[in-house]
Amino acid sequence: MRFRACIALLLFISACATSALSPGETASWNPKLANLQRAAKLPWADEGRCAVREASEPWPVLVERCFHALDHDRIEFHDSTGRCAVASAGTAAMGIGVCVLAAPEFVVGAVIVAGVVVVGLAIKEALDAYALDMGRPEARPAPETRPVPETAPVPQKPSPKKRPKPKPKGPDHPPPPPPETSEQDRPRCEPVPAKYHLGGNKLHDQCADRIPNNSFPGGDVFVNGKNFDALQLATRTLWEVKTDNFDTFPPDLREIVVESQVEELRYERALALACGFDFRVGVLSPAHKAALERTAPDLDEVIVIMEWC
Repeated sequence: MRFRACIALLLFISACATSALSPGETASWNPKLANLQRAAKLPWADEGRCAVREASEPWPVLVERCFHALDHDRIEFHDSTGRCAVASAGTAAMGIGVCVLAAPEFVVGAVIVAGVVVVGLAIKEALDAYALDMGRPEARPAPETRPVPETAPVPQKPSPKKRPKPKPKGPDHPPPPPPETSEQDRPRCEPVPAKYHLGGNKLHDQCADRIPNNSFPGGDVFVNGKNFDALQLATRTLWEVKTDNFDTFPPDLREIVVESQVEELRYERALALACGFDFRVGVLSPAHKAALERTAPDLDEVIVIMEWC
């Protein structure tokens, strides 16, 4: 219980650090990408597959679930700040390591890695996929536009010394062609099936593939700069799947996970609606569904309990 309390405290600190971002940083900051970049600095015994699978969760949750997958022969943890003392009182060295690594930022000297860190293959593939998505113009955030205040035009008196120039006549002066909208300015709404699911979580992938009338089981579907978990072409519905063990989370962790997922789901729904698709998200438990709907009533009709999973 003390170790859980430590993790919950670090989650709270991490959330406070996130809220301090400026508006410009918030528009481009991606929690999943930030977790992958942070995980790339650590040595993994499983090529980073666990870190990729849990990258959508808050960083402390990722650390708690994937600590076992680290290459422990090459990494040492030092509680230089003393804030993990609560973990050492009732847990083994593993608890201290999780607590130190789950801190919102890397403290100098707290995590020591022996040798050169080679980015795990799974993490590298996920980062490459993000780089490919961000390279597309439709995946970049649109610049903020503000309305220009309207002012009444000032009438001007014609000058008696100047005469209006005659308008050109004849075919020597054809009218200018109408402006064309570049294909890059439009969102890429044509679904592009992938050969595999990006996360690599078996339960997650099975739940996505078993969605009724899934048109492309076995892989994600790329639409409007985002890899969605599934697509029902018959109803033009894009799906995301959440397979968290939500009922086992302590209350503080539930609140933080829900707030993070609500922000992510609203963004994904906006991408789907922009291309004329409906959007649904599947969860495993009624408690998870109720928590999401309580935090975001606008997602009431979007969240579905996956009875097939």
